[in-house]
Amino acid sequence: MRIRPASLLTRLAMPAALLMLAACAPAPIYKTSTGTVTAAPFEVAQTPEKFSGNEVVWGGRIVQVKVFADHSEIELLAYPLDSSQRPKANDSGSGRFVAVMPGYVEPLDYPAGAMMTVDGKLDGSRAGKVGEADYVFPLVSVMHSHVWTAEEMNKGRNNIRFGLGVGVGIH
Repeated sequence: MRIRPASLLTRLAMPAALLMLAACAPAPIYKTSTGTVTAAPFEVAQTPEKFSGNEVVWGGRIVQVKVFADHSEIELLAYPLDSSQRPKANDSGSGRFVAVMPGYVEPLDYPAGAMMTVDGKLDGSRAGKVGEADYVFPLVSVMHSHVWTAEEMNKGRNNIRFGLGVGVGIH
């Protein structure tokens, strides 16, 4: 059986191209341990006492910031994280949580709508409201946090799209 050179080249080039695309994605920003909770905020809100004191790495879209005398609180709509721990905002939300930050944080550094990832420990929950609906917010005592820039959110993502048909893209 004879192998055509173009076929061999294709077979070698495809895995190499996939490897290069995977290598472009940034590494996770926070280390996780075996004790890191993988449950989503809405699951933790159902039985917060079961998870209290455990570490989480959660992220989402900033809803609002409240500043108090000795700490600040950032409410987030949680999203699943990608392999780089960036929130995947195109997925459905997985609940809300409150990131409790020590001291004062400047609300302008945490604008509503921005994407954020936190690393911290679960510290109970608090009853509150989302609009008129009652809601239970898991509380995360934040050790580290990162607000993602638009450039960071797109880093490592290719602009290649596969599909059938005709389409027009405007950027």
